[in-house]
Amino acid sequence: MRRILLKLSGEALAGEKKTGFDEKTVRKVALQVKELVDDGIQVGIVIGGGNFWRGRSSENIDRTKADQIGMLATIMNCIYVSEIFRSVGMMTNILTPFECGSFTKLFSKDRANKYFEKNMVVFFAGGTGHPYFSTDTGVVLRAIEVDADVILLAKSVDGVYDADPSKDPNAKKYTEVTIDEVIAKNLQVVDMTASILARDNKMPMWVFGLNEENSIINTVKGNFNGTKVTV
Repeated sequence: MRRILLKLSGEALAGEKKTGFDEKTVRKVALQVKELVDDGIQVGIVIGGGNFWRGRSSENIDRTKADQIGMLATIMNCIYVSEIFRSVGMMTNILTPFECGSFTKLFSKDRANKYFEKNMVVFFAGGTGHPYFSTDTGVVLRAIEVDADVILLAKSVDGVYDADPSKDPNAKKYTEVTIDEVIAKNLQVVDMTASILARDNKMPMWVFGLNEENSIINTVKGNFNGTKVTV
């Protein structure tokens, strides 16, 4: 692989606390990414904001405003994780689709490519910059724009199942599934908008459990234990 886009859930980075940050968990991720960067792989990262905010759970806030709070949550996550990455010896930069003072740089494909060529880990924060679009859509959009080879979806579950494994002990895990099947069966790998965007632009996704030992490195280097979503 030449260039990957890694999607991390905010909840996973919070560890057992479920909210905020768990530095031990983030540091484990950072050390794995550093090994990939040291091997010459270019890494982009998108982080969800669920460890701070899930606006859809509130009926008392306008959806547009709730989504804007969610965008800011992803920026906070990226600033924090970026600093942990720097502490283990990586260079990083954070790009957002809207001006955010001196905290971040404004996203452009050219700017992202320039950072990649300098062996920086590039964080894509703030989603798409628009309400009604999730970070799922954001990660697929950025992966397409920067010509990533694959999207790696690091989740709390270790792949794609035909039912919720936490509720159904007989849930079947897929080792490989097509994006058309994901859409037809509503398997919820990513939301429907992101799924259709991935299908139309032939962007593969690999789903795996973040909490497994060295899961990111194993996924990239071939010892894959999750589900490949093919296009």
